[in-house]
Amino acid sequence: MSRVGKAVTFNHNPLLQLGLSQWRARLVLVVLLMGMAALLGRSIYLQGIHNEFLQAKGESRYARVLEVPATRGRIADRNGNLLAVSTPVSSIWAFPSDASQLDPGQLRQLAQLLDMNVAELNARIAGGRDFVFLKRQVSPEIASKVAALNLSGIYQQKEYRRYYPSGEVMAHVLGFTSVEDHGQEGIELAFESLLAGQPGSRRVIKDRRGQVVEDVGSIRLPRDGEDVALAMDARIQYLAYSTLREAVQQHHAKAGSVVVIDVRTGEILALVNAPAFNPNNRTHLSGEQLRNRVFTDAFEPGSIMKPFVAAMAIESGKFRASTPIDTSSFKIGDRTIHDVHSERTLTVAEVIQKSSNIGAARLGLAFEPEQMWALYDRLGFGSPTGLGFPGEVGGKLRPAKDWKPVEQATMSYGHGISVSLIQMARAYLAFARNGDIVPLSLTRVDEPPVGVQVFSSRVAHEMRQIMETVVSPGGTAVRAQVTGYRVAGKTGTANKIENGRYVNKYVSSFVGLAPVSNPRLIVAVMIDEPSANQHFGGMVAAPVFAQVTEGALRALGVAPDSSLAPLQLTAMGNEERGSAGGGM
Repeated sequence: MSRVGKAVTFNHNPLLQLGLSQWRARLVLVVLLMGMAALLGRSIYLQGIHNEFLQAKGESRYARVLEVPATRGRIADRNGNLLAVSTPVSSIWAFPSDASQLDPGQLRQLAQLLDMNVAELNARIAGGRDFVFLKRQVSPEIASKVAALNLSGIYQQKEYRRYYPSGEVMAHVLGFTSVEDHGQEGIELAFESLLAGQPGSRRVIKDRRGQVVEDVGSIRLPRDGEDVALAMDARIQYLAYSTLREAVQQHHAKAGSVVVIDVRTGEILALVNAPAFNPNNRTHLSGEQLRNRVFTDAFEPGSIMKPFVAAMAIESGKFRASTPIDTSSFKIGDRTIHDVHSERTLTVAEVIQKSSNIGAARLGLAFEPEQMWALYDRLGFGSPTGLGFPGEVGGKLRPAKDWKPVEQATMSYGHGISVSLIQMARAYLAFARNGDIVPLSLTRVDEPPVGVQVFSSRVAHEMRQIMETVVSPGGTAVRAQVTGYRVAGKTGTANKIENGRYVNKYVSSFVGLAPVSNPRLIVAVMIDEPSANQHFGGMVAAPVFAQVTEGALRALGVAPDSSLAPLQLTAMGNEERGSAGGGM
């Protein structure tokens, strides 16, 4: 049986007979035309009118803006000797994805050049980052040897490294910079805004490996930092540092500091601390080494405060240098003030020469606490000097309304008050000048500054004569004498406080001026915790003053004002009469 096929047509399929209505067709056409118009308009806008967007997106694939570092300003002493300069160095960096393909032999060569072990180098490369520094601030010689290896994924970046020719001699003054060449301590930090300059920028084209293939042009030129000329004299600085270091070692002291100030201008010619550090190699440094004790350490000054009380007494008219003072014994309430060697009577001048605690206390208590506080405030105690040096302290000077009589008495001879060495050196300007104090300066001063009057010129002159007896036979500091020059000053020996109690640890000090006939320099010395069987300021600090003062005066060409006869030393003068430790 066969089946006969029939022709099949679909004309009667109802689905195919449905037609699209005209309004829908027109709507679709309009939408398509609008979309095409929008795309056409957008393309015209982006490519013809506002093409910055596409240009920026394209450039982001290959163009880079690189920072052009500014050269940090140099630091020089007052005579133009360079103390801090920036030298060009290179930093070695890598693309880990490319550098990971280096063979072990290449890694060993690179690690040897960079003074790293292979494990450390591998750890840096395998850190999972897109970019990594392998070694910062390598010398040009090392950088050229690394470049000669021609290693895949290893590149170099130009930087600057700070170099300090004077090393540890200027360390505490200059401070140092970070690996990015930003100031971290000392002058480098205090004058950061001047020294740093302003980096520039340039546009370059890089390939995918980060290599510059074309320098398009400069966007902004770098502005190099300004040079800074310090008031320091490198010759006096070296003399002060070497003398201080020897004294600290000789007396087995914890530390020491010296400040040298030009009386005429307030310029700081030298400022040293021991122990010091090498700013060119800071691998194993501690905070103890970095601290600039001249500014950051406050201590009870002891007897170097006594001349101020004596000057106040003479200035008031209540006392004269020859006025006798009862120094046999002195009791305030249940507290007794002692002298090492008791005398029944001393003149005001002898109170300073012999360093009598009792005499200074009687002078101080002859005035209201507010009068004594006002004097200390005018001298600059209790507040920083305003030099802007990082970490500077203001010391401790409590309000006069809180003083008890026994506290006023002890503050007359330097206990119950704390100062920094820079404050004390500045205060002695009132004696070295005509009774006025000028601002100190770390940089060169071209115009003599205007001072603030503290004492009359008559009293300042009289106090210089009184303090000259301190270094004469019978005084407490005969070892402060300087051959060829008349000098004046005052010793200080104070017990240190630990846990609120005075202990058998001492701060030995001496502050003096020279030449007495026409003062040019103030030299302040502080030795912290001398422990080689000597702790009096006349034995420990005074010889440092003598060496530094003599060398500094000769370096400055200051004419002698005394005979060149041998120094007159006596058995006396090796200790202070005032007992340390508060005298109670």
